[in-house]
Amino acid sequence: MKTYVNRILRNFDYPLFAVYLLLCLFGLIMIYSASMVWAVNRYNYDPAYFYFKQIKSLAIAIPAFLVAAIIPYRHYRNKKFLYITLGVMFALLIVVKIVGFGDNVGAKSWISLPFGLGNLQPTEVAKIAFIVYFSGAFANKYYAGTLDEIKTTIFPTFSILTVSLFLVILEPDFGATMILFLVAVSVIAASGMNIRNYLKISGFFAVLGVALSLLLWVKWEDVMTESRVGRFLAFTDPFEYIRGSGLQIVNGYIAIGAGGLKGVGLGNSIQKLGYLPEPHTDVIMAVISEETGIFGTTLVLGGLFFIVARAFIIALRTKDAHARMLAAGVGSLIAIQTLVNLGGLTGLIPLTGVTLPFISYGGTSVVFLSIALGILMNVSMFVKYEKMK
Repeated sequence: MKTYVNRILRNFDYPLFAVYLLLCLFGLIMIYSASMVWAVNRYNYDPAYFYFKQIKSLAIAIPAFLVAAIIPYRHYRNKKFLYITLGVMFALLIVVKIVGFGDNVGAKSWISLPFGLGNLQPTEVAKIAFIVYFSGAFANKYYAGTLDEIKTTIFPTFSILTVSLFLVILEPDFGATMILFLVAVSVIAASGMNIRNYLKISGFFAVLGVALSLLLWVKWEDVMTESRVGRFLAFTDPFEYIRGSGLQIVNGYIAIGAGGLKGVGLGNSIQKLGYLPEPHTDVIMAVISEETGIFGTTLVLGGLFFIVARAFIIALRTKDAHARMLAAGVGSLIAIQTLVNLGGLTGLIPLTGVTLPFISYGGTSVVFLSIALGILMNVSMFVKYEKMK
């Protein structure tokens, strides 16, 4: 035990941990700044309501990160563990459709936990489950020499992928569906699968896309609620719909433009006073840009870039297929979620309600992203130890 602890301390990725803590703490400060007026005026809460709720989430997230960091990642290849992971994910995705409650665009996204434990968003669990399951399943096939077999590898895993995406799109949650799909693709890309099978997989994805499009067409009135249609219209021209669905995007532009190089000062945002809806959630970057200017924007984007780059460097350096897929999956998750969040804020894609990793308010998000980063930390320590041998 002592030897294992010494090995952890010797190989611990301190820069990765420092950047993770910095982002979480900076996010906490900005959540307080962005939410204090909204908490009072919109909900009649204490100004520090969302701030203290995020502190409670971080009190779970940081220990969860450390626990994930010390558990050897090879345990995630255990078949029983993989089946349990899959079962929990499917159960949560089914339960949220039955007893979940939703957001302002009509999606049933959250489950209310008992004993005052707050809410749980199953799609956040699914993101980590995807990385763990697909990397573990493909790693087992890789070591067994059956990675490229259609019947034993490709068909079963892609059937699971199809069912999972089907359940998420039924919520419906398009943002999470896109992220889950791309995370699965990133793990597959890092698996070492034969190029011919990639072509077959592309055909599978094409069929899956057609099937989901048909589902969308059949369920159009249920899926495309007024709020969701509004988001697509705002994407085409937010200024045309400034009094409705384009309000959030336009005010985000104003906040970003007002910040300039230096920002207007911490706590001095105008847009958070009621012009920018829910400023502490998926559009928090607008408040960061307005209040801290290029400094805060660079801090956030630089920190997230560091984590993503670190993940891909780890994936490239390791000789272990399982470690490579885990690192690539975690790096892709954070990169894709960041791009989707900022893409919605800047009008490059429709707003999806996806959080900015480690920065936006959201308990389930910060806890499970912390677990993902803890897994990356464990892989990083293994790569360092591997090089020292």
